[in-house]
Amino acid sequence: MKKSGSDILKSINLKALIESLIAIFVGFLIGAIVLLAFGYDPVTTYSALFQGALGSTTGIASTLAYSTPIMLTALTFAISARTGIFNIGAEGSFYFGAIAAVIFTNIWGNMWFGLFMGMVLGALWGLPAAFLKVYRGVHEVISTIMLNWIAWFFVLWLVVGPYANPNDPNKTLRIPPSARLPLIGNTNLSIAFIIAVFAAVLSYYILWHTILGYGMRASGLNPRAAEYGGIKPKQAIIWSFIIGGIMSGLGGAMKIMGEPPTYAISQGMANVYGYGFDGIGVALVGRNHPLGIIFAAIFFGMLRAGTPLMQIEAQVPLEIIKVIQGIIVITVAIPGLYDLIKNAITRREV
Repeated sequence: MKKSGSDILKSINLKALIESLIAIFVGFLIGAIVLLAFGYDPVTTYSALFQGALGSTTGIASTLAYSTPIMLTALTFAISARTGIFNIGAEGSFYFGAIAAVIFTNIWGNMWFGLFMGMVLGALWGLPAAFLKVYRGVHEVISTIMLNWIAWFFVLWLVVGPYANPNDPNKTLRIPPSARLPLIGNTNLSIAFIIAVFAAVLSYYILWHTILGYGMRASGLNPRAAEYGGIKPKQAIIWSFIIGGIMSGLGGAMKIMGEPPTYAISQGMANVYGYGFDGIGVALVGRNHPLGIIFAAIFFGMLRAGTPLMQIEAQVPLEIIKVIQGIIVITVAIPGLYDLIKNAITRREV
């Protein structure tokens, strides 16, 4: 069935968009008050933020590069949230996607094979939590938190052990040149951003324009009514974990294959840690809508890419910058968090 542009606008929800824009304004306003309280000029600080993130080709490339992995982990959370599940296991799938890229590109130096195996391992890591939820009634928050730690320690063992670089134990084997994602121009931005945007659009299509997506959303709104209508909520939950795992696994693989230095750092896996948790904030800001997540991820990427120039131009300490960014993120995420809590309460009442 052919879908018109008005269908897309209806799914986005203009009311939610306006609320998010107001929240962004309020977040920056509160941040400005905090800056004034510490004796810093908000105009200079925010000018440096936008200049650093959007004022040059390098800045824009950094913004988009930062936004790529969190766009995909945000999709993991959003897809599950639409199915009525609070899945915070994107972090674990992200780790497995990253190590899959290291392992399989060094077996067969092919870019597409590395991405594919990243998605496969990411999806497989989502299955234990799915089965525990569906067949044993284990709450997904508990299971995914525990599985995140299992993933972290297991992948860390692979990073410092079997797949450590024999010439430098502080990092893993490099991604072979033949398997690295092509960079766009003379920047640190690879085609990973394009793939991530495509994944978000595909997620939107699946959720709003397929039978599978309809069943997932119906299960999230009212599982009893969905089951009465012939939909199987348990299958919808399993699919939400599988698709979410694919997204995070792809994000982990592209993080390693698409950005210099194209290896995982052994010390705490510093260059792959935390993207799953950041994705939760991105999903909330994007109101758990795949198309909204594209812009929310870019917004987060802008906040991060503009940090260096805020320190240099406005002379604002990094600690204060983190406080300001945290205030903005929390303020902007409140409407999405409110929707999430309201929907959870509604499901309990039915």
